[in-house]
Amino acid sequence: MQYVSSSVTVSSGPGADPPEVAGSGDRLLAMMRRRSSEDPITHIERVPARAGITTDWPGWVPAELRAALGRRGVEAPWKHQAEAAELAFSGRHVVIATGTASGKSMAYLLPALATLLADPRATVLYLAPTKALAADQARALAELELEGIRPACYDGDTPRAEREWIRRHSRFVLTNPDMLHHGILPGNAQWTAFLRRLSFVIVDECHTYRGVFGSHVAHVLRRLRRQCERYARPARVPSQPSGPQRRTGPVFVLASATSGDPAATAERLTGHPVAAVTEDTSPRGGVTFALWEPPLLPPDTDNPADLTPTRRSALRETADLLADSITAGVRTLAFVRSRRGAEVVATSARRSLDEAVPGLGRRVAAYRGGYLPEERRALERALLDGELLGLASTNALELGVDLVGLDAVLICGYPGTRASLWQQAGRAGRSGQEALAVLVARDDPLDTYLVHHPEALFGRPVEATVLDPGNPYVLGPQLACAAAEAPLTPADLELFGPGAREAVDELVAAGALRARPTGWYWRDPRRPEVDLRGQDGAPVCVVEAATGRLLGTVDGGSAHFLVHPGAVHLHQGVSYVVDSLDLADGCALVHPAEPDWSTHARDVTSLTVLSVRSYTDAGPVGMFLGEVDVTSQVVSYQRRRIATGEVIDTRPLDLPARELRTMAVWFTVSPQALAAAGVEPAEVPGALHAAEHAAIGLLPLVATCDRWDIGGLSTAVHPDTGAPTVFVYDGHPGGAGFAERAYAVAAQWLRATREAISACGCEAGCPSCVQSPKCGNGNNPLAKNDAVRVLDVVLANLPPEPSPQS
Repeated sequence: MQYVSSSVTVSSGPGADPPEVAGSGDRLLAMMRRRSSEDPITHIERVPARAGITTDWPGWVPAELRAALGRRGVEAPWKHQAEAAELAFSGRHVVIATGTASGKSMAYLLPALATLLADPRATVLYLAPTKALAADQARALAELELEGIRPACYDGDTPRAEREWIRRHSRFVLTNPDMLHHGILPGNAQWTAFLRRLSFVIVDECHTYRGVFGSHVAHVLRRLRRQCERYARPARVPSQPSGPQRRTGPVFVLASATSGDPAATAERLTGHPVAAVTEDTSPRGGVTFALWEPPLLPPDTDNPADLTPTRRSALRETADLLADSITAGVRTLAFVRSRRGAEVVATSARRSLDEAVPGLGRRVAAYRGGYLPEERRALERALLDGELLGLASTNALELGVDLVGLDAVLICGYPGTRASLWQQAGRAGRSGQEALAVLVARDDPLDTYLVHHPEALFGRPVEATVLDPGNPYVLGPQLACAAAEAPLTPADLELFGPGAREAVDELVAAGALRARPTGWYWRDPRRPEVDLRGQDGAPVCVVEAATGRLLGTVDGGSAHFLVHPGAVHLHQGVSYVVDSLDLADGCALVHPAEPDWSTHARDVTSLTVLSVRSYTDAGPVGMFLGEVDVTSQVVSYQRRRIATGEVIDTRPLDLPARELRTMAVWFTVSPQALAAAGVEPAEVPGALHAAEHAAIGLLPLVATCDRWDIGGLSTAVHPDTGAPTVFVYDGHPGGAGFAERAYAVAAQWLRATREAISACGCEAGCPSCVQSPKCGNGNNPLAKNDAVRVLDVVLANLPPEPSPQS
């Protein structure tokens, strides 16, 4: 989808009057910009309001359902809702990919609820990527008060006592892929009646299923199809007076934010051919979308040796803007990239508000994963009820939870894709009123590039979702799970796609499966342990040592960085220091403290090339795509003053190394070409390191990832290439498709990288161009100008598109 909008590039100086504007969003924007001596807004985009197009109710919608929707204020469906609903009711698999707040839920609820009302034995399964979204949909269904539907959430928060009732009596079960994978499919014998009668599978917010997570979910859905076929009975689509016979198995209805080629993505996800409905006919209020670059801080005159210009932290800027909005009575949601960042923004905003109006800080909170279930539910209720005016959230609230009445959204740092950017911006104005969205740029190469190149964000279609069900690191474990549920047969292998037979043979050779005339059998009495989200281990509990109180959890893959001994951990604005981390027991003990420093883990990485899948020979430059082994270890952490960022000290850590086999893209440059470009041998390590950082930062411009999905390594002479080399690799086992995408558009990607570095006004490198927030070497060495020369050599020799060779 492409937004049609007008734009204004702002270049006003200090004290300049804002342009003539209309609407509450613009008034709030004018108030915000007055806090700065220099205008922080680089661009304003106007997304105009749009009228909606309604149509008649499909004839098969029962009067009871129309009446229930009428009580909720729905008089007629939008055209796109009716089109998608007709396709689904006729037995076609369908994906509806329209904008935020376009009423996608109506498109799947109409056929699902009509079927449940007409057939008292039919069932529906709804899948959401987050518990919050499933809970929100359950509330909406309950409010319709339709007899006999009995909607219920079945997830990790569901009390054990309720689960048996849900299995026996609920006809509309709302869950998530994790619970389907860990609970429902392994216990399929207890779900026989539900699966036999399953009419529809609703896959909500399906654009979130990308990379390794999406590839796992694709196979979970194939496992679901397999179990439904085992228990299936002929299904009939209810109509007047009787409906056409439907193929065995449920109809899949998928809902997505606007995305590139949603039909192809949905087909990869479900394994079925899928029709797409993409024309958005819902009404939309106007949106004022501003790009905001925090101002430069004055140089530190107490330290003449370091006069590198730095920008004000995006977290502090977002916290201040959130406080300004709430002071003005504007209901605002701030999206922050990390859990820690959400806590910092909420805490800073509360402090500012209490200084201005004592007690007002109580109306701001943080919301993130890792909270206890009861904490999350309480925060959702408080926001919906208006008790909270502001929330600093991770992307946990990016998805379809209906947050009616929000006036503004602050986005602290580019979220990684244009699809996520528009999804987050769409959280405001959900009742049709004018809304404001502000992207606050981090001091980061990609964010800096985007706020000065708005054409890369606006007027362009959003990205296609990348997932690869054929990834052998996904396919093998998923086949093991399927075999543990029921023996695999040759017919099953066709369902799981190309590579399934080879994966089964490997499982047999490894002793995991036993081949018999009737199929392949799982040999271990225990179930396979497979994490859909690739989080590298079970969650680690964060426990207050003095009381034994469980504060929350962090995922196993992040524990080394977030809750190592000595780390500062924030929870609902309260600061704790980690006393110990027991990885074997999955527990971090903490005590409350208010240190004036923060902690930043540092790691070391080594990389081995295993194979080359494709390469481009460009004379002195080589571009490669292949499989690599990455070994990383967190070895120390820095303590930095919160007020100044000054490094207090570096303390060692003794944590185990971790290994990752994944896909990487890399380029080599001959030493002779570098010397001819003016890069001295002593500067080669810093030049490559700077180019690596910037390339990682800019990859989300061309691939559906963010910089935390990928890693990198650079070296003046790598033992496997024998040349100066820069690697960028996927941070997930087996790869997630990002390296392949980078290889396919290498020239475009590296040209944007070169432009971002050269356009930055700093002298020696800064966070806006070549410094990285996740560098394990403390951003040393870096050679900014020589990085430009390296990329000039690469771009001068690299063809516009690589010519793959084997």
